[in-house]
Amino acid sequence: MDHLLDVADLPAPEPLERTLDALSSLPPGDRLLLRLSRQPFPLYDLLRKMGYRWEVSGQDGDWQICIESESGVASRH
Repeated sequence: MDHLLDVADLPAPEPLERTLDALSSLPPGDRLLLRLSRQPFPLYDLLRKMGYRWEVSGQDGDWQICIESESGVASRH
């Protein structure tokens, strides 16, 4: 199941904090679909260390990131 989290209008560090909160309660096999206004470069290192894979799409002002655990089936970032 996909879970949408739109944090595009929130000031830093709320997008990062809310993303980490959402990931902590993400059921196994589900994906987090994240919408942001900019690329969250600090998040990528955290995701890698936590065992997630992700795929980024979009452009300046409107970014989408699909995040799932390494045991999921999405393509690598």
